Amino acid sequence: MGLSPAVLADRETVVSCALAPRRESVRTAREFTRLTLNRWELGDLFDDIALVASELVTNALRYGLPAHVPEPRSIWGRRGAGASPIGDRMDLRAEETAGSGYGGTAENPGNQPLIRLSLVRSDPQVVCAVTDPCENGPVPREADWVAESGRGLHLVESFSQSWGWHPVAVGKVVWAVFELQSHG
Repeated sequence: MGLSPAVLADRETVVSCALAPRRESVRTAREFTRLTLNRWELGDLFDDIALVASELVTNALRYGLPAHVPEPRSIWGRRGAGASPIGDRMDLRAEETAGSGYGGTAENPGNQPLIRLSLVRSDPQVVCAVTDPCENGPVPREADWVAESGRGLHLVESFSQSWGWHPVAVGKVVWAVFELQSHG
């Protein structure tokens, strides 16, 4: 785990995607990451960043949500199983996904998305960050390389330059930094 990433640069780009509290959101996170990196002409970083985004979203779904999460309401209507909860409007602008109707409980009175994936390009880095409403930070476990789970944070540490977490107004953000070594 590293120190909080410095995101001070002349050219900074931030995109964000609200995610439903469902396991299909891991696929949505990967899709969002692919589209964003391609738009930034950083497609060659997809494998590493998408793996980390998937792990961070999975952890947020597994450990970062309140015990009872209502069925998400979408401003685009109900979708079939496996469909992206943000539908055809995924064009990488945060204002398009803000207020998408996830939450609205006592734990989330402002009806804000419970989980949000953000990608920040701040040359010479890309930061992948996932917010969730839980205040407890992630705790790496002893890796059991045969078990089906428990290796996520080890993968995050292996594939990113550094990672960490810090509390936010409601919950926490877990982040991972990737260096743009040969990109300009």
